[in-house]
Formats: sequence, structure tokens, C-alpha cells
Amino acid sequence: HSRESGGTVVSTALEEMARIIADRYPAHQWNIYAAQASDGDNLPMDNPHTVLLLREAVLPLCQYYAYLEVSHDRAGETVSDSDATSLWRAYDYVAKLDPRLAMRRVGHRRDIFPVFRELFARRDEGAVTAGAS
Repeated sequence: HSRESGGTVVSTALEEMARIIADRYPAHQWNIYAAQASDGDNLPMDNPHTVLLLREAVLPLCQYYAYLEVSHDRAGETVSDSDATSLWRAYDYVAKLDPRLAMRRVGHRRDIFPVFRELFARRDEGAVTAGAS
């Protein structure tokens, strides 16, 4: 959270993740899998920095990154640019460029863990696909 605005600043979490990986879990020694659940709230001015961190600092360290957004009104629907959160649009841009990022939407927080289990289910090599659903 940003104290100045009261809003969420996702980039700070990604910075901390990259720092912890560098300090404790060198990517050349660990297989790193990440998961993020969110309501999609992020200060719009933070999205460019979030995308940069995700693309250049976090995803290069990860085998796979799953993003799950809790959206009470549109669970399971395909997300269009007109009804997507700004964070969803930012991550969707990255997912189209990097297959290590997978994205899903759920309608209730009780659905978070079942969907994460689905996203992290063992698959044949090369069968992991990115994108929104």
C-alpha cells in the first residue's frame, strides 16, 4: 500500500520477491514457482513499473508464475480490455510475451486454491499455456 494514496502498489511486492530470491534462493540452484492472488487493485501509475519488474526481474528467475484475480462479478468469463482491471491488462500484456505467466479469474476467494491447484498441476513438458480465461 502507498500511504500517500491509500492504494495498492504491486511493484513493491515484486521488488521484494526479486530481492528474496537473490538473497536466499539463487535461480541457478532452485526451481522457482510463484503464485499471486489479487483483487486487481493497483495504482495505474504503478503498472508500467510492475510490468518492467515482472518481465525483467521476476519472470527470468521463475519456471512459472500464476496470477489469479478475484472478480466477484465476472468469474470465469473471458476478460476484455473494456472490463478488465488495469492490473489484469498489464499482466495480460506480459502473458502474451512470456509463456511462464498464466492467468485466471475466480468469483470468490474460496476458489483461489482449487484454481491454483489446476494451474500448478503436473503437465507434459511444453503443455503449459499462458493467457486469460
